[in-house]
Amino acid sequence: MANRERNKKILLQLVKRPDNSWCADCGAPDPDWASYKLGVFVCLNCSGIHRSLSSQVKSIKLDFWEDELVEFMKLNGNASSKALYEKAVPPYYYRPQQNDFEGVLCLLLNRSVLREQWIRAKYERMEFKGEIKYPPLSYTTGFYEGLLWKKGKENTQFLKRKFVLSEREFSLTYYNKENESKGPKAVISIKDLNATFQPEKIGHPHGLQITYQDADHTRNLYVYHESPEEIVTWYNAIRAARYAYLKTAYPTGSDEELIPKITRNSLKEGYMEKTGPLEREQREWLEALRRVLSRPMSPQDYAGE
Repeated sequence: MANRERNKKILLQLVKRPDNSWCADCGAPDPDWASYKLGVFVCLNCSGIHRSLSSQVKSIKLDFWEDELVEFMKLNGNASSKALYEKAVPPYYYRPQQNDFEGVLCLLLNRSVLREQWIRAKYERMEFKGEIKYPPLSYTTGFYEGLLWKKGKENTQFLKRKFVLSEREFSLTYYNKENESKGPKAVISIKDLNATFQPEKIGHPHGLQITYQDADHTRNLYVYHESPEEIVTWYNAIRAARYAYLKTAYPTGSDEELIPKITRNSLKEGYMEKTGPLEREQREWLEALRRVLSRPMSPQDYAGE
């Protein structure tokens, strides 16, 4: 019969090993859950996603562990899992981090579309094992097209619009209608494009905000797709195109330098007060007058009256 305290002690020792002391999926420190199907140690948030995949998870501290499950965890662990399931992750593919913030809506749902699709891509679809897939994964082809729900400029209504991403042209094109013969509504350069998940702002858990420069103005497109896998595919396809552009623009740049520049996770938006030249000049005159008025008068000042 399994010894509860002994097995708990073994698991607590295993999770202190360098490779196991961080969540296998998001990198959160001190994971206290484990998937005894995959042999990985994960944090509470990632354990919920594993549970939805029927991945059999247990709490290291609270649950009862049978001897054979403990032996399985001893034989595996995060390092061997990473070598198998993350063997060929593209450098541009976004790996969710423990401190990613994707809006209150995702927090209320207790899930993150990026985190969930990363875990599904690794263990369910096995996209990163280095095996040749046909057809190839959509975000690896350099060309992607499809329909996204886009928020209208003049109102809050979302309408389906066709988007075409071309890595060769370094462009993202979208059309007002599905009929391409009328020409695109906009052709956006990958050079000045950023994409980030904004479910709270868009009102959908799969909401993506695309920001780009149009002449001297910053423009935003708000889009979503019903499928979480599809919207994450779009996100990583955009990142792939951005990565290709950066490799062309900065041929000597290393991945360590270029990957942080692919997309920004946080957007700071709002209004700030700006002092104009006239206002600044008026303030300087007032300050000079204040100094004169506060200066004690000398006998010469009185004599001049």
